Amino acid sequence: MIGLDFNNNRCHLAFCLAVFVLLALLDVSWGANTGPGKPTQEDKCPVCGMFVYKYPDWTAEILFKDGTVVFFDGAKDLFKYYFDLKRYAPGKKVQDISAIYVTEYYDTKLIKADEAWFVAGSEVYGPMGRELIPLATQDDAETFRKDHKGRGILRFRDVTPKVIEKLD
Repeated sequence: MIGLDFNNNRCHLAFCLAVFVLLALLDVSWGANTGPGKPTQEDKCPVCGMFVYKYPDWTAEILFKDGTVVFFDGAKDLFKYYFDLKRYAPGKKVQDISAIYVTEYYDTKLIKADEAWFVAGSEVYGPMGRELIPLATQDDAETFRKDHKGRGILRFRDVTPKVIEKLD
């Protein structure tokens, strides 16, 4: 082959190690922005302008297929952005989104927005006032709704601009 003596154990080991490192680096770059991240101190919500890192219990994010990540200070502003991409992200479309995450109310961990249950109209306020409250299960959502006087429970696909408008 290209002048390498694979009978030499050191050469073989070095070659295998080089291939392993190359594959590991490729895997890291291909997997970039496939999962939720953390906002930096510079990340501002594109809807309201607030610094997102100050509200870790409410953080939401949209990941685009081109690697762009946009952070929000709550699910309500995420939906405002999502419903008006033309205004907030000219040139991007819903089809360009690879994942959407919201922070689950009880354990404050990011979960996929399309798996969340959202309680609307509760007495619990987020950084921007009345908020959609993301929960991991239907049972949690129902308990939260009862405990905090929520008006209704919605799935991601059921949230509309009108729902968001009623929260403002």
